[in-house]
Amino acid sequence: MIGLLRSAWNLPSAVPLPPRRVWRDWALVAIVAACAITEVLIRAAELPRPLLSVVILLAVTPAFLWRRTKPLLMLVIVFVAMAPIEVFLPDSILYTGVVAIVLPYALFRWASGRELVIGSCVILGSLGLSFIRGGGLDDLIGGFALLLSVAILGMAFRYRASSRQRQLERIKVLEREGLARDLHDTVAHHVSAIAIRAQAGLAMAAHDPDAATAALEVIEAEAAKTLGEMRSMVRVLRQGESADLAPSPRLADLEQLAGTRPGSATVAVRVGGDAESVPPTVAAAVYRLVQESVTNALRHARKVTRIDVTVQADAGGVQIAVANDGEVALSATPGYGITGMIERAALLGGTCQAGPAPGGGWRVIAVLPRVGWTS
Repeated sequence: MIGLLRSAWNLPSAVPLPPRRVWRDWALVAIVAACAITEVLIRAAELPRPLLSVVILLAVTPAFLWRRTKPLLMLVIVFVAMAPIEVFLPDSILYTGVVAIVLPYALFRWASGRELVIGSCVILGSLGLSFIRGGGLDDLIGGFALLLSVAILGMAFRYRASSRQRQLERIKVLEREGLARDLHDTVAHHVSAIAIRAQAGLAMAAHDPDAATAALEVIEAEAAKTLGEMRSMVRVLRQGESADLAPSPRLADLEQLAGTRPGSATVAVRVGGDAESVPPTVAAAVYRLVQESVTNALRHARKVTRIDVTVQADAGGVQIAVANDGEVALSATPGYGITGMIERAALLGGTCQAGPAPGGGWRVIAVLPRVGWTS
């Protein structure tokens, strides 16, 4: 039991961090204030102290604006402010005051472990106070059941958000590993060329100095490419997994994605511009972005008949556009595939956006700038 309490006490705050304030918070404050005033006007004859009731409720209503960022403090302020009415004037409690139930929810949704423990004691103390001042056992059990349901709901949403955050972090790590493998293949190619040229130069240095000089020039060029590749992706970290032996995909490999898929969906691929100048690492990233976009379209779009892929390499970098004509069910948050594409593009200093196309369907647009590339 002590270990459980210690674990609860050390529980960190919810992740991701809550928004400081959104328009719904202001709407909630306005609705509560309007409902409180309306209720007092309607029930003025049956309330012993209607003015005191509405003044206290209106005074604590702004606390809802900070319920996410300071859940324990706002809970204490509201519960302490409303305690005198519950003890001395129970008949003056407004029905609108039930909105205070959002404060226990915010506590269990966002607060840290020690705030949860202290806030739970405050909530249980409020229930006990209500029982002592004359509330029946049925009221005590009903209030406890309601607060327990709110706490479970808050913890459920807390766990759901935390689980999704961990999954997003995992997707980002996988994208970093994929880029690291591509970097490994590219660097391994350059290093192999350096080693071969160095061996050739040593073998011919004795009787052909010119050949040795040429080998050194090649070594210098390959070394410069290798250093450039590593500088351009210095933030990419390997996680200890061995790299695949298969060669990294190139822009020319995009043609393999073209064709007609089962279900009569046609994939058209067009690659333009100076594709040969795109470094292997960036070319592999372009291929992965296009491959993921096409896969998402075939897997998630409804009634899709055509997927158009356009890749253009120019002096500014590489522009990627993948559009389909299917019907897509929009979700509130991006999927893990889209999250991975955004992360991969960001690691190369670019951007990736996905959303409904102006003329219907779904479109993915990515830009990988040339700045920082090796020549």
